Amino acid sequence: MPSYDSENVFAKILKGDIPSFKVFEDDLTYCFMDIMPRSNGHCLVIPKTPCRNLLDASPAQLAACIATANKIANAAMSAFSADGVTLQQFSEAAGGQEVFHLHFHILPRIEGKAMGPAGVMGDMAVIKENAEKLKAAL
Repeated sequence: MPSYDSENVFAKILKGDIPSFKVFEDDLTYCFMDIMPRSNGHCLVIPKTPCRNLLDASPAQLAACIATANKIANAAMSAFSADGVTLQQFSEAAGGQEVFHLHFHILPRIEGKAMGPAGVMGDMAVIKENAEKLKAAL
């Protein structure tokens, strides 16, 4: 497996080199809004320590990320009057991974409403507003 690239975009977000819309942070994880959201409230949970994906993650990194994902998913249900949540994690390029730092997508879902297309930049004002809704629900 390739080594971890400490210059990947999420590592840069953790270092403060790239801005993000922070939703939640603790000693082990960081949650921020996806700038290409596929649903209102689409956000990402990442470990603060180096890890490419599920395949090289330690049990502690996984446990911390899932605990944060649980907290955020419950807040998203309330904040966006969601009917459910989709949790996604992609590992390696063949598995759909584009940023090689472990991350979990949390997508609040509304019954009967399809997710938006992948790879489309969102409206930053709306994304910021959605981050505030999530933070308030926490």
